[in-house]
Amino acid sequence: MMTKKITRHIKTSGLAILLAASLNACKKDFLEIQPKGKVIAQATNDYNLMFNNGNILLNNMDVSIPLGDEVIAMDNYFSSAALPRTQRLFRYDDIVYDNGVQANEMLNMMNTLYIFNKIAAEVMSSTGGTDQQKKALLAEAKADRAFNNFWLINMFGKPYNPATAATDPGYPIVTAADVTETSFTRASVQEMYDFIVKDLTEAIPSLPVAISSRGRMGKAAAEVLLGKVYVFMGKYAEAKTQLDAAVTDLASTGSATTLTTVALYDYNVTLVPGGTWGYSTATATTFFSGMPTQAIHTEYICCRQLATSAWFTINSELVMSPQTTALFTSSDKRLNLFSTKPYLVNTAYPLAGAMRRNGPAGVQYGETIPDMYLLRAECRARLNDLTGAKADLEILRVKRMSAADATVPTTLTQLQMIQFVLNERLRENAMQGMRWWDMRRLSADPLFASATYTHQLYSATGTLSATYPLRPERLTMRFTQSVIDQNPGMQNNP
Repeated sequence: MMTKKITRHIKTSGLAILLAASLNACKKDFLEIQPKGKVIAQATNDYNLMFNNGNILLNNMDVSIPLGDEVIAMDNYFSSAALPRTQRLFRYDDIVYDNGVQANEMLNMMNTLYIFNKIAAEVMSSTGGTDQQKKALLAEAKADRAFNNFWLINMFGKPYNPATAATDPGYPIVTAADVTETSFTRASVQEMYDFIVKDLTEAIPSLPVAISSRGRMGKAAAEVLLGKVYVFMGKYAEAKTQLDAAVTDLASTGSATTLTTVALYDYNVTLVPGGTWGYSTATATTFFSGMPTQAIHTEYICCRQLATSAWFTINSELVMSPQTTALFTSSDKRLNLFSTKPYLVNTAYPLAGAMRRNGPAGVQYGETIPDMYLLRAECRARLNDLTGAKADLEILRVKRMSAADATVPTTLTQLQMIQFVLNERLRENAMQGMRWWDMRRLSADPLFASATYTHQLYSATGTLSATYPLRPERLTMRFTQSVIDQNPGMQNNP
């Protein structure tokens, strides 16, 4: 391991964090976020208010959407894409950002990481709050910090492999909100995962079961997150324990208030013509915006949302592949979130089965009820509890399609059940960036390590014009050149 010098230059308005103002317009470099001047926080409630920062809830973390293998591109739109970043990500290029261009997926996470580190370091010394309140805020800061670190290690570190994680370069572990610190060590993948697990296991006992809003990290959300972390580590028994606890906690408070009500929506009722969300086939050439907002969306356990993606609204270059479309049954109402037509075009794509996602405009990448059940179904399948896996799958599927189609076959082998769960994850999350995360972790899974992934580009007439294979090196993002320039000792990914 090498020690890297990382300079932090942080610029924003004095009370921005305390007043929950946006920091997006301010220039930020690597491992930065310190307000210009001083943030004066003394009372316990001051630290509580820091969690209301809009950057925590809404940001532009869309980097993984073009990377999934369920995505294909149509060249008549792709070649004129507004941002070269779209083309480079889709082609699995080594260099995604031009010199001087910062990667928002890093800046967003480092921005809010400063907030969580500040709360964690100072809240226990704050005034006016009870010891229990302070411990709850400390726990929330640690859980949120774990969330950010999980994203960062899954962008800039290799997929977790127990045989190599101790030596694979990961990401710096930053715990201090201290701008005078200039020396950092790029931790190993194992060290980062150990730190994430430590933060979550320490946080969970002090987190509230009932939350005040969906933007706050409660106990169930942290348990789902820890379960997901263990899944990525291949520790399925440990993951199932956490996911079981989350299911229990949500069941105990599911209807406590309108803010914390948690339940699956029945798409057979909500996402059909004449349904409660106002769905209409007239949205085929535009986009559907009738789903509930994140504040009242009952499937969201903890909101972390990409505010708006042009790929789900007005852009037409990235679409779902025919192979992925074929995974859906005709009664699956999730298909109503896709269109065979480009934006504002009445003619269908020339490739049968190619479908543009046309809603919702945002992407939820926080903890959700569907993800909780799909993760637990996979854990059960991995542990050879096929009956339990089938039950978890059907809890979700019956809310997405006809009852007849929702039934999972009883004849599946263990491997077939695992594959069924992975396909269900793809059906639930298609074109939302989640597939990329699964591709990464499966690349280190002995059951799926031999799989290969490619992107396919189709011409305006629907013929295959180019294929871009995913090389192992591109399972990780490279640091931008500006990061390397600012930190000469920083080792980049290959």
